[in-house]
Amino acid sequence: MTTYCVTGGAGFIGSHLCERLLGQGHRVVCIDNFNDVYDYRIKMNNVLKSTHTTEPFLRSDKLSDLQKLPGIVNDSRYKLVVADIRDLAAMDAVFASEQIEVVIHLAAMAGVRPSIEDPMLYEEVNVKGTMHILEAMRKHGVRKWLCASSSSVYGNQKKLPFSEQDPVDRMISPYAATKNSCEVMGHTYHHLFGIDTVMLRFFTVYGERQRPDLAIHKFLRMLENGEELTLYGDGSSRRDYTHIDDIIQGLLGALQYIENEERVYEIVNLGTHHTVTLIELVQTLERHAGHAANIRWLPDQPGDVDQTYADISKARRLFGYDPTTDFEEGIARFVTWYRGERKW
Repeated sequence: MTTYCVTGGAGFIGSHLCERLLGQGHRVVCIDNFNDVYDYRIKMNNVLKSTHTTEPFLRSDKLSDLQKLPGIVNDSRYKLVVADIRDLAAMDAVFASEQIEVVIHLAAMAGVRPSIEDPMLYEEVNVKGTMHILEAMRKHGVRKWLCASSSSVYGNQKKLPFSEQDPVDRMISPYAATKNSCEVMGHTYHHLFGIDTVMLRFFTVYGERQRPDLAIHKFLRMLENGEELTLYGDGSSRRDYTHIDDIIQGLLGALQYIENEERVYEIVNLGTHHTVTLIELVQTLERHAGHAANIRWLPDQPGDVDQTYADISKARRLFGYDPTTDFEEGIARFVTWYRGERKW
């Protein structure tokens, strides 16, 4: 049994990862600050799902709910720490009290457009917060970690597909710049302190438990409610949409890889090597939701890239990554999940 620390472990990707690690018999220390980017009760429900705890949460007082949550999730192999990665003392206390062996660092302020509105917050959470995790690891002798990066670091480069060997010095949003900064800082700590590192560049993750502010979730909610969809550009922008099951497969493969290797620093894409246009996304949602979209078109937004397209050959080579969820199937599953979980 290995003790893993998962930052952002109550979120979309993190809760799925915690669930899988627990299912494999490991111990998990989940760190999350339950911020107000979206309703905190969604994350509370993620915790209950990932630990297979059945008591529902439909209360209204955040402080009271969060104080009670660790007591209700009664699993000796799962520890929930409600804390902010910007709090260095809190991070130090977690690492001092737990025998953490590997860190999976997923906590971050996400989203391109919000980062343009508040770049200082993104720097504080994504860069300084990541350095706090690295400092806690250095101080307490934790020498292996995975860190979530993003396809956004590629910017609007024209070479396709995006390879880990491509230069990434033309980012077009503060969010992307902070993720690139984390990659550079990860290499620095690897070089100076021998922390084995895999930086995983996620490509547009979707699926069950997806955050409500992300496009697929938001579009489906609007379709179901008969609301107008606001789309930017002309519908030709393309994304490499990656289902959560394939991302978790990649995370687990990367974990196995880093646990068996020494003195490694790698940057690895996790995508599907397949792209879908914005209008194709909407049409797929229309088919599976059974509703026609009423679309309002607006100009392109600053910071949005034209396309993302992952070269996944390195992930295949290093740890056998093999995404298997077809986009049509993934959307069908998401619609089924959404309708079953609509109360959240």
